Amino acid sequence: MRQEVKSDHHHTALDRLFRYAEFLKFGEIHIKFDHATGLKAIIAIHNLKRGPAIGGCRLVHYATTDDAFEDALRLAYMMSLKASISNLPHGGAKAVLLLPSHDVKDRKAYMEAFAGFIQEMDGRFIAAVDSGTGTGDMNIIAAHTPYVTCYATANDSGDPSPYTALGVRRGIEAAVKAKLGKDHIEGIHVAIQGVGHAGYALAKELNALGAHLTLCDVNKPMLERCVSEFGATICPPEDIYDVKADVFAPCALGAILNLNTIKRLQVPIIAGSANNQLAHQHYSVVLHEHGILYAPDFVINSGGLIFAAAMYDHADPVKARTQVSGLYQTLTTIFNRSQAENRSTHEIAEIMALEGLR
Repeated sequence: MRQEVKSDHHHTALDRLFRYAEFLKFGEIHIKFDHATGLKAIIAIHNLKRGPAIGGCRLVHYATTDDAFEDALRLAYMMSLKASISNLPHGGAKAVLLLPSHDVKDRKAYMEAFAGFIQEMDGRFIAAVDSGTGTGDMNIIAAHTPYVTCYATANDSGDPSPYTALGVRRGIEAAVKAKLGKDHIEGIHVAIQGVGHAGYALAKELNALGAHLTLCDVNKPMLERCVSEFGATICPPEDIYDVKADVFAPCALGAILNLNTIKRLQVPIIAGSANNQLAHQHYSVVLHEHGILYAPDFVINSGGLIFAAAMYDHADPVKARTQVSGLYQTLTTIFNRSQAENRSTHEIAEIMALEGLR
């Protein structure tokens, strides 16, 4: 006899997450606990049609477990789009490791336990770096499973940040050409939000080409380094949206583009490395209606994934740099279609990416 379990709540948080996963057309979601190390991990594998799924490993604090699940789902979906728009032989995934409140006591044992979880995926998931993890963590994982990339080798540091920055710089060049009609970025004023790994590398790229930089970050030593090396101007983090510039480059947190911040912006172009810059996809339409050219985040920041895939597939790094540089043409195509069809750039990019997942 079938027994139905009833709940007093018509729609639980789990119901909402399942609906979200169904909406995104998800494939697999896996959970792992390791009580010895405190590991609580989620591996969300969105799509395997193009090949084994690559995903960064995010190790951060979450207010709730629901937030962690939603982050894993959203980011894995974006990785599928990123792999597809870049024509990589890989699907999209994401690993979320819930950082304990007391921090990780034994990092090596913790990553070894996570490596075991990756191995259980039997090659469907390939781990890469993300917020809270680095090449040192990938080195530990690589000692226990082959399904990992972005680890240090004799010839490469394993850091994808320079490739991410190269792609963003090429994307800025494409946007400047499309919006401002200029074939160079010398003298272009770029306001960069966040100068961590990718943000610093981008500032270095732009400075070398003669761009003027205004920067913000909560990390004062990094800001001082940028002032010393690039002669950059700095502003408080809360004022970055009010800077009058040619380009706003979000390179830190996601979900920063909302009705409030969009109203404050004094730029014709948004092009940066941060993931999930739109607080809601509808805001891409708002940007389009405001005449602001938005470089879709999952396109312009895909240089890191291109590098990670090339490293895992033992591809030629020179070809990987050429492919990253080719994001200029990909974004130019998106910008042209957006103008011709009078649709937001994000909508156009998502249509193009989904075509490669059918």
